[in-house]
Amino acid sequence: MTGLQTSPHCDVTRWWLKKIYDSMGAPNIRIAVGDGEPYPTDTDDAVATVRIDGWRTLASLVLNPEIGFGEGYRDGRIDVPGDLVQFLQTTIASMPASAPGWCARLSSRWLYWLQANTRRGSARNIRHHYDLSADFYKLWLDAKLVYTCAYFPEANATLERAQIAKMDHVCRKLQLQPGEHVVEAGCGWGALALHMARHYGAKVTAFNISHEQILVARDRAKREGLEKFVEFVEDDYRNISGHYDAFVSVGMLEHIGRHNYETLGQVIHRTIGEEGRGLLHFIGRNRQHAFSPWIRKRIFPGAFAPSLAQSLEVLESWNFSVLDVENLRLHYARTLEFWLERFERAWDSVVNMYDLEFARAWRLYLAGSIAAFRVGNLQLFQIVFAGANSRQLPWTRAHLYTDEGDEKDLWIRAIS
Repeated sequence: MTGLQTSPHCDVTRWWLKKIYDSMGAPNIRIAVGDGEPYPTDTDDAVATVRIDGWRTLASLVLNPEIGFGEGYRDGRIDVPGDLVQFLQTTIASMPASAPGWCARLSSRWLYWLQANTRRGSARNIRHHYDLSADFYKLWLDAKLVYTCAYFPEANATLERAQIAKMDHVCRKLQLQPGEHVVEAGCGWGALALHMARHYGAKVTAFNISHEQILVARDRAKREGLEKFVEFVEDDYRNISGHYDAFVSVGMLEHIGRHNYETLGQVIHRTIGEEGRGLLHFIGRNRQHAFSPWIRKRIFPGAFAPSLAQSLEVLESWNFSVLDVENLRLHYARTLEFWLERFERAWDSVVNMYDLEFARAWRLYLAGSIAAFRVGNLQLFQIVFAGANSRQLPWTRAHLYTDEGDEKDLWIRAIS
């Protein structure tokens, strides 16, 4: 890396490095500008030494640390040799819970305005991320293209096994029965909808505004002979109509914006009424906090991770009863470890498909997400709920952990 040459006698550089280091909570890392001596100098066991190319990048870190680091790493102006996840985990764990600076607050508010999840804005935000080529996601997801937290019933389970287990976990929580009609909001490439139909005998209507994902999902339904049981609708969740036995949303709540929670609750209520039940699966937080501005800028426009209390705003106005809440935070960290490992193996293909800056941005996003889930900055909640008159209320949690093999064979025959 080329850049500013420094020395131990460069007091100005040392002052700025100390300022940045202290603002990070003095983590067990070192920071250097150009080829200069790292700060602090008395840390021999640091997990990483971050190299900053020069004063311009240094200034960006002072003004807006998160955007400055993200853009600097993406552009190659900041280098982190060695274990990027360990560096990020150490840094995140050390960061004090102080309010962001004025520049960070201003950029965050500007992004919220620019990426507002109106009907048109939601379509634009989703296209930015999910309408990337399915061939890109095939490089590092499982074969079914499940792009949400997996569930590892055993610590050594493969990603493929864990994603199937997650879909079973969701279906068991909903207590799906053959012949029931399910509506899914935000269906990705269709894996869960197809799983509910094939293995639980359900009829599924799945909504998604990603054109590329809908095309893949429809093709899969046709190839798997499930067209009569699963309908993939390219439309906004706000346009869902009809009556259903169950509502499920896996990984969509993060993308609708808190100002739309009341609307989502209204949609759920008009589709399942007082008798139905549902499940929300989403990335959240232990307390209210703004979502990463760099992730919103480069990866997930319009994203917001609610606290558990905020997420319940979707349900409380409509008198839904919360039946079960589970936190799968460590399962998401493990899922992301698989994704990052496969992403790194496919590095050259990703660079050839897009470019180096794109690849570095996605590496940082995956590595940063692992670190955030490990440390606890992010959580993964599953909430099961039901209408006031629902009769399908579980007495215990036994149905989640018993062997379902014979049951599933029966349901497969029911749709064959």
